[in-house]
This record gives sequence, structure tokens and C-alpha cells, in this order.
Amino acid sequence: MAYSIRKRLVAPPVAETERIHVLGLPNARFYPDREIDAIVQEGLLAVDRELVLLGSAPDGVLPPSNLLALSGGGDKGAFGAGLMVGWTASGQRPEFKLVTGVSTGALIAPFAFLGPSRDEQLRSVFTGFTQENIFIPRWLTSLLYDDALADTTPLFSLISKFVNAEMLGDIAREYSKGRLLFIGTTNIDLQRPVIWNMGAIAASGHPGALDLVRRILLASAAIPGAFPPVLIKVENDGQVYNEMHVDGGAIAQTFLYPPALELEREAACRGIGRERNAYVIRNGRFDPDWGTTQRSFLSITQRTIDAMIHYSGISDAIRIHADAQRDGVRFHLAYIGTDFQFTPLRKFDQAYMQALYDYAFRKARDGYPWVTSISDAYGRRAG
Repeated sequence: MAYSIRKRLVAPPVAETERIHVLGLPNARFYPDREIDAIVQEGLLAVDRELVLLGSAPDGVLPPSNLLALSGGGDKGAFGAGLMVGWTASGQRPEFKLVTGVSTGALIAPFAFLGPSRDEQLRSVFTGFTQENIFIPRWLTSLLYDDALADTTPLFSLISKFVNAEMLGDIAREYSKGRLLFIGTTNIDLQRPVIWNMGAIAASGHPGALDLVRRILLASAAIPGAFPPVLIKVENDGQVYNEMHVDGGAIAQTFLYPPALELEREAACRGIGRERNAYVIRNGRFDPDWGTTQRSFLSITQRTIDAMIHYSGISDAIRIHADAQRDGVRFHLAYIGTDFQFTPLRKFDQAYMQALYDYAFRKARDGYPWVTSISDAYGRRAG
């Protein structure tokens, strides 16, 4: 099913943006730049479900809360996949209260959320497929007449293979226990970030839930210009519209929770204390990627975009670290170190992805050396 569609329904009026409930669910998604209260409420309801599961917390103390953020990075997502599976092999991998994902991190996120039972599928996604399983290149004339340089029908088929009714049911089950799975996209019409509440969608029982989850994952990985945007049909007052969504990395390469949401203050209001750990997996390097730039339009443009994406990701890590320090959350960062040396022959080079997966797997299996402050990340030459 191709997603390169030149014609589309009109976008919803901007004034109706936050009134539109996808699939009729008021908590299916949030605009984190304004809807902080709604996100706080979703988090509090998750704690309530957790308390029901645990029975009670008479001393006001809950078990540790582990939060996982998975960044974008394209084929470098093999790093995050290998790290998750190696973490399982180490015997030290925790269960996560919250998992967030953007772009390639969004493709990892459902597997990471559901735990070690999905490790083999995660490994298969990032080492068992080639570029042909991700996209079909188009003619250069697509720059003028189409919505992207490639067709991602193969990627949608790959997503649909693993994200099936069984996975949807498993996500819904974990949501009922008070666990949250958030995926980031960009509503390009509004130029605003969107956080999709995948557990609420999965638990809705709506017949369109599975297709929506698949489209959200495709949209989160839809690199503008390279991959087609994804149209999501919505209704309001009997009128049908199309929202256009692209890669969440257009706004943030990584997110955990909105900076305006102060975890420590919210916990104090509820009279509940707990230890919190934030794990940020950057599917990329922390040091710049040196290379000779050719004096050509494409070379200069590509290197410039790469630099923008690189430092956007670094800024996200700095922001998450600052928020964690403010909120008393223990910060842990992983990224591709300078000790990994392998040059891919093309995008989604299977040999490169296998080598990167193996590199991360070994490091995590042997006890990953998590960086606990941004200053340490700048000081460390090898991850």
C-alpha cells in the first residue's frame, strides 16, 4: 500500500486542533507544547493503575521507575537494538515504566516496551533486512513532482509484519498495568510536535487502532523529503480532514517528558515517593562525523543537514539531563563510541548494521558503561 499521495483532504482548521480526538479518544495523543496538564493527568492515571496492580503502597513508596528514551538515527538504530538485547543477556535489564521513541527509535520502542520476549524480533528487524526492505528509490524527477525521493511501502509492510493484533494486545495489557509507550511525530501543517499514547490506542478496542499504530510508526520515521509523509484521517463535527505527519526528529531527536512537567513536584502532590532512572539511548555518535565535503550542491546540503541533526540530538540530550537533575532523576546516556569503526557502503547496509548491532550487544552484555552527566559525555572519547 503506497503512501505517496499527491491529493489530500484539507488540514483541520488550526482553531480545532486540540478539540479533535483521533478514533474518538481524548488521550490518544498530546501536543506537548501546550497540553502539559493532559500529559500530567495521563501519568497520574498510570500511577493509579499501577497501585491497583501492586495492591497498595502503605508507606507512600513505590518501586523504582525506569524511563527509556530512544532517539532517531536511521540505520544507526542497530545500536539501540543491540544494546537492548545485550542488556537482557547481562541480566541487568529493568522493566520500563515509560518508553519513548522517535524515528528509528520509534521502531525499537514497542519491542523494548514489551521486554525480552521480543528480543529476537527486534534483532531480526535491525539485522535481517536490507535497504530494499525499507524503501524503493524514485527517479530524481520526484524532486519536482512527488512528495519524497523514495517510496516506503516496503517499510510499512515490515512494520505490519511485526506490529500485529497480538502485539497490540500485549501493549494494551501493559498499559493496563500503568506502563506508558509514547511515540513522537511532527504535524507538519501545524509545525508542532505530537506525542502519541500508543497504550491508550491499543487498549481502546477500536477497529482502526491497529492501522493507526502502524501509521504512527511509519510517520515517526518519515524523514521529510526522503520518505513520504503519512496522512492520518480525522473527523470533527461531521467533517473529515487529513493531518500530515512526518518524522518526529524534525522537532526533537529524543524526548522523555516535557520540561514543564516537573516530576518531583507532581509526586509530592500525590504523597508518593520513588526512585527514578532515566536511560537515554542515542542512536548516533557524540563526537562530530569528520569528512571531506565536496564542492557540490548535494554534498554541501547533505553535510549541513547532517550537522543540524547531529547537534539537535546533542541539545536534546543536554535538555533531558538538565530536566533529570532538576527532578532528582538519575541520568544514564548511551551512544556510539569512537571505538566503533565501520564505514557503510550505502544507507541501511546490512553488514554495517550487523556490525553495529554486535558492537552494542557486546558492550551491554558485559555491563554498559553508562555516562551519567553531559560533561562526562564530552570528555569520554570512546562510548
